Amino acid sequence: MAALGRLTGEGATVTSHPLAGLRGSMAALVTPLRNGHIDERAFVFLCERQIGRGTAALVACGTTGEAPTLDRREQTLLIRLAVETARGRVPVIAGVGANCTETAVDLAYQAQWLGADGVLCVVPYYNRPTQDGLFHHFQAVQARIGLPVLLYDVPWRTGAGLNVETILRLAGLPNIVGLKDASGEPGRTAALRRRLGPDFLLLSGSDADAASALEQGGDGCISVSANVAPALCAALHRAWAGKDMGRFLALRDLLRPLAAALCVESNPIPVKWALARLGLIQDELRLPLTTLSSGCEPALRDALDGILSHEAEEAAGGARPPAYGATAA
Repeated sequence: MAALGRLTGEGATVTSHPLAGLRGSMAALVTPLRNGHIDERAFVFLCERQIGRGTAALVACGTTGEAPTLDRREQTLLIRLAVETARGRVPVIAGVGANCTETAVDLAYQAQWLGADGVLCVVPYYNRPTQDGLFHHFQAVQARIGLPVLLYDVPWRTGAGLNVETILRLAGLPNIVGLKDASGEPGRTAALRRRLGPDFLLLSGSDADAASALEQGGDGCISVSANVAPALCAALHRAWAGKDMGRFLALRDLLRPLAAALCVESNPIPVKWALARLGLIQDELRLPLTTLSSGCEPALRDALDGILSHEAEEAAGGARPPAYGATAA
């Protein structure tokens, strides 16, 4: 398989790949369900809504999409629908996480065949591999497909995490082009940017840290909040790219309560409740997840009430997707 790019030494020398230059707010899409089955019409609508409100990429079959509860047919359906709906307007990134390396490779092959632009591969969960085991897991995935691979580090969910030296080691492999970082480690984005140069994609995996990650040299955020407020999330990143610090700080503060409210219970329980309240999907999840506890509803309702008018105003202003492949200002 032809290499997409390569990092040499402490700086990046990266050839072009389908995610090169990607910046901004990227939606970690929910999987809408109706009577136990994927609601295809609702999913397509959600994809169109994201693109129309300025989202830079669609991420399907991730944690927010309840990927561990989806069978192979359902994953195929979601990726196909996302690719067909996007029609090249924004890239589609497919979650291919698994705690079995061969399964992750198989899922990545499937995503490539379906036309995804890249894959998001999470640290294997439950079996808690060593750093050397993590390296060889990701090495195997990237070596056997022709798509760019984004690492996903979320140790509080997986039970294991990537340390900085392992990330640097993986960044030297030809098809590993970026990291979704939900480690919560302060200053890690800045440290990685210094070591990896400007072309390795550094994406926040936490809405609460999205603004801070940009200030440290990050490129964007794979966002849960973007399901609810895609126009505002996109505007935050545009303001940063345009060096409009007053607007950037105002949007950061406006979005902060929503990010906090979407964490009152395990993701995607709160965001599905919020989208159902907006009339966009049914409030239905796959076991072992259940619907939002009644005691958590007031905080989420207050967050929605505080942001929805601003989201409508921003959306009415004609938000458009950023130029795909363009570098940040």
